[in-house]
Amino acid sequence: MQVLATLLTWRNFINLIDILVIWLVIYELMVLLKGTRAVQLFKGILIIIIIKVVSWYVGLSTVSWVMDQVINWGVIAMVIIFQPEIRRGLEHLGRGTMLTRNRVANEKEEELIKQLDQAIQYMSKRRIGALISIQMETGLEEYIETGIPLDANVTGALLINTFIPNTPLHDGAVIIKNNRIAVAAAYLPLSDSKLIPKELGTRHRAAVGISEVTDALTIVISEETGEVSITKDNELLRNMTQKNYLKFLRAQLYKEEESNKNLFTDLLTRLKGVGK
Repeated sequence: MQVLATLLTWRNFINLIDILVIWLVIYELMVLLKGTRAVQLFKGILIIIIIKVVSWYVGLSTVSWVMDQVINWGVIAMVIIFQPEIRRGLEHLGRGTMLTRNRVANEKEEELIKQLDQAIQYMSKRRIGALISIQMETGLEEYIETGIPLDANVTGALLINTFIPNTPLHDGAVIIKNNRIAVAAAYLPLSDSKLIPKELGTRHRAAVGISEVTDALTIVISEETGEVSITKDNELLRNMTQKNYLKFLRAQLYKEEESNKNLFTDLLTRLKGVGK
């Protein structure tokens, strides 16, 4: 009992929380960097550190000095090189991903999903390629500016006609903002991820690219196979059935209310999910 009482001190409890927080930060960082060029760059940094340690131990003073300069100036270089990853991480933090949410059904969102489903079913069966990005919390203004303004209600017929091949608006992406079609033929950033299968084309790379730098939800229809894919938060969900994508769209688009669950409970929930 005395040993147990010694272990269950306030200081040890704080140390445990400290370790859990650091562990969670490292895990979230790994998730953010997964499939990005930052993974390869971190390997390069690791090699530089190894060279520095070996040169210091062996006594190669010149090599050690050069490595010191590389490390000193490397902080500035990392900020520049990792700008997309840093931006995405800050946006995740700003969106309050540490808070759990309870979803509430909304009639406008359900009507949007209904019109999207109508367009997806029509284009998928006829293998009409499409790229539809829906703005969530992160603004898409810089990408909206590259498109042709429409400012129209979202209807299945309009989406279908937009992506009919050999029409002026079929290239590029449709961006939906506030339940309205903001623009068509917009340009989205292409992803450099090595995890994207080689058989996927530009539309899929653009869908993954926009998910790497924003929290937008993007729907892709392959013109080769008619396959329906969705990207969100740097994840590519392929070959989705009607039932699957409708469930996913409702889970993501219905309005949300923040719960009062505390941070410690959320940490335990996340750690439990990771351990499975």
